[in-house]
Amino acid sequence: MTDPSTPIPAATILMLRDGPNGLETFMVVRHHQIDFASGALVFPGGKIDDGDFKVRDFCNGVSSADDTSVGLMAGAIREAFEECGILLARENGVSDLISGERLSALEPYRDKLHKGELSFAEFLAQEHLTLACDKLQHFAHWITPPVLPKRFDTHFYLASAPADHLAIHDGHESVDSIWITPADAAKGESDGTYTIIFPTLANVEMLGESESVESAMDMANNRNIVSILPWTEEREDGTYVCIPDDAGYTLYEQKFPEQV
Repeated sequence: MTDPSTPIPAATILMLRDGPNGLETFMVVRHHQIDFASGALVFPGGKIDDGDFKVRDFCNGVSSADDTSVGLMAGAIREAFEECGILLARENGVSDLISGERLSALEPYRDKLHKGELSFAEFLAQEHLTLACDKLQHFAHWITPPVLPKRFDTHFYLASAPADHLAIHDGHESVDSIWITPADAAKGESDGTYTIIFPTLANVEMLGESESVESAMDMANNRNIVSILPWTEEREDGTYVCIPDDAGYTLYEQKFPEQV
């Protein structure tokens, strides 16, 4: 028997805003040729690059964070910029986040970073930017079960999306995008409108317990975040993926989609 694959460090941001019908989050549809969660509605994010661990000097709010945490937060911000065009960063020495106008001038860097044509540190240095890690609120930590061939060790963060930053999918890893309430996302998964994998759906439903950006950030700040390692169970009607029922989630099991 072969050993389970080692989980790849990854991070994702649940970008939030207060919409006309309550709390909304930005989600993207994964490209069908991506080998993980293809075609699924997900939060922007992805694997951590080596360069994400080399930008501590370009970060705000990390004085008490270890190098691993800094790399995760930096990677989450980079992935959000690449995948949805929102950049949680400031001009060096400025307290406010960059404006939408400044962001639009940085658009060409999304593709360059995605292709690895320059490092994250080079981008930040060239544009005199500092990452606003202090705007991230740790929300969840999930590890892909050993039974799956491709595994991720993923940290989820919350962030309030700057009002003048236009969120749009990248056209590479994601092919569509939407601002959606947690309730509508969960309903869409239930009626077949959307495909949402178990970790995403569980966190969507947890997010739905909050009515506003402020309450969601407060909830995440005050709750005990535990590392979730799901397991699978074979039952008469198929295979289920499960998590402990005391892990803080209302959803703690889901039938594997291919057997629905």
